[in-house]
Amino acid sequence: MGQVKLILREDVPKLGHAGEVVSVKPGYARNFLLPQGKAALASEAKVKELEHHKRLIGEKVARELKDFSATRDRLEQLLLEVEAQAGEEGRLFGSVTAIQIAELIGEKGFEIDRRKIELAEPIKEVGEHIVPIRLHREVIARVSLKVTAAE
Repeated sequence: MGQVKLILREDVPKLGHAGEVVSVKPGYARNFLLPQGKAALASEAKVKELEHHKRLIGEKVARELKDFSATRDRLEQLLLEVEAQAGEEGRLFGSVTAIQIAELIGEKGFEIDRRKIELAEPIKEVGEHIVPIRLHREVIARVSLKVTAAE
């Protein structure tokens, strides 16, 4: 089986950015990219049409970047606090996960998908931590999280 050429309509992590022509396996195209509207088949007419869409996509990305930058600035002003059961040495019984962080941010009025929270591993110690949140491929917010031991 060969590869299928597609034009990406939006950014797909680890594959490419909106407007690029990429080659993927037929099953990936048929089962994921095409049904979700993330890509379109790359015929010659579509490639010519792509040039027009690249300009539109560029304008859309510029607007999104501006919005994401404003959101990043508001997120970075937040100080999230969570209480958790901890031992004497500051180690938590359990951990603080991306789901809990997303819920804390949701309580502050922001809708953040837990998959955008880029924790290398769950937080397992009391103290202040910086939590990176990828809003866009070029915009990363760094939110302060204070973990305290419950009495």
